[in-house]
Order: sequence, then C-alpha cells, then structure tokens
Amino acid sequence: MKDIEVLVIGRACVDNIAVVNNFPRENQKAPFEFKVIEGGGQGSTCACCISRLGGRIIYIGKIGDDEDGQFCLKRLNDFGVNTKFVEIIKKGNTPVAYIFVTKDNGNRTIIYERYNLPKEEITSQLKHLISSSKVILLDPQVTYLSKGLKSLTGKTKQIVYDCERWREGIEEMMEIADFFIPSADFLESIIENSNMNFSLSKKIFILNEKIRGNLIVTNGDDGAYYIENNILHHVFAPKINVRDTIGAGDNFHGAFSLAISRGFNLHESVRFSVSVSALSCREYGGRNGIPDIELALNFSSGLKTEIMDKIE
Repeated sequence: MKDIEVLVIGRACVDNIAVVNNFPRENQKAPFEFKVIEGGGQGSTCACCISRLGGRIIYIGKIGDDEDGQFCLKRLNDFGVNTKFVEIIKKGNTPVAYIFVTKDNGNRTIIYERYNLPKEEITSQLKHLISSSKVILLDPQVTYLSKGLKSLTGKTKQIVYDCERWREGIEEMMEIADFFIPSADFLESIIENSNMNFSLSKKIFILNEKIRGNLIVTNGDDGAYYIENNILHHVFAPKINVRDTIGAGDNFHGAFSLAISRGFNLHESVRFSVSVSALSCREYGGRNGIPDIELALNFSSGLKTEIMDKIE
C-alpha cells in the first residue's frame, strides 16, 4: 500500500440522533421532532471527512458482526473510505451513542456506550501502513498506543492527536504528537491550581509548555487558536446556519490531517479546518454536511484571523 495521505486509527459506532425543540430537565420528558441514524465515532467520521475532501485514506478500527457494525461499514463505504483494514469481531457488539440535538441552536447532548471490543495492537500490518503514510491521525480511543508508536514514526511521519480528555497514555502523546489538538474544555484539566482565574490565552500557554509539538485548540463556534513562533493566533469560525454540531470536532481533525499531508502551513491548515468544521454543521448527523474541498478552500480564504497574545 503506497501513497496513503492519512492513516486514521480510532472508534466507529452508530449515532442515534433525536432532534428536539427543547432538551428536558431531569425527571421530565419531551417529544422529538424527528430522528436520524448515522455512522459515528471520532476516527470513523474523520475518515469520511478526509475521503469526502478527496484524500487518500486508510481507516483502521473494529466493529462487531452485528447489524450496527454492518451499518458502520456501509456508511464508510458510502463515503469512499478504504475499509480493507476494518476488523469485524465475531460476536462483538458495535457501540452505539444516543444524541439529542436542540433544534434552535444545533447544540448536542451525547450519551454513549462504552467501547468493549478488543484494543488495537501494533502489528506488523500496522507498522507497514504507518511506513506507507504521510500523516497518522489518532482519535482519543487509541491514546494508549502512544508508547508503542514512539519508536515507529520518527521524523518522517506526522502524528495528529485528537485530544478529548485526560486518559491512559496522554502524557506520552504529549511527547510524540506533532499536532496536539484538544478542545478548550480540556484546558481546565491541566490547570494545577483551580482557584486561579486564568484567561484563555494563559491556559493555552500553560498547556503549550507541556507538549513537544504544535498546539491547536478548538473552541466551538468561536473557531480555533494556535501558537506559531510564540504568538497566539485566533481564527474565527464563519457564520453558518447551524443545524447540528455533532461532527464539528471530528471534521476539524480530519481536515487538518489532510491539510498537513498536502503541505499546507500551520496558518493555512487551521483556517481550512475551521472552514470544514463549520460547514459540516449545515446538516444533521456528523457527515452529511461535509463540504467538498473547493467550497472549503473558498470559505477558508475569507476567514477572519487575529493575533491574540505573545509568549514573553
């Protein structure tokens, strides 16, 4: 296998999406307006995003041999993802998620099933795929692979890490990831003294000191932040008629990985990823709104950016 632009390793699941006018409080109930069933999981959605954008991509993940697994596989194939290396586990249960989307603002509440399929392992096959890939995108599900990957990637491979929360292997991931991409919510977990009221800029600078590679922080409809040459930059998200934000983060990571594989610089990569992420929110489900690359590039060229702060 040659000329893989992005190798994606991570979770696949089924998203059961219910669109509601108002999310009920505890011990109350509310009707849903309509429902959508879509493939989900960070890695799986990233793979669909990259493929929709025209990237040459391999996805590695596990699903069960159940109806949910068949659905996951179908949706990957619908987006043109190479599923040759998706492992189907006999008598395995493909995880599902239940997602409630508030109709007026697109916000979502997610209740997900814990992953109980076998963990990914660093096999000879995986080593070969890594050697044939420009960029390796790791979703939070496979953070534990950081130790084994440290000696395999070297200087010729770029690792993009989708950071969700603190978990096993994350400190090693901070050392090996070339691009460490958490959401702004993650910043709270790295503040040692929670009584201190740090600004967003300060929190980003604190985290930046803990990682080896480049730090990019996503922040929902506020866009994204990144540090280049000790300067904190902010890319604003474009104004979009938001229906659903389910796949926004996943599509950011997918778009960013493709951009890096194609030689975009950091400024171009973040603008492109913010554009793809925002545009993906135009439709329900995390995938149907993913734009083609021409539309994404047109949007990214017009995004507002600003310099926020500088490391002294």
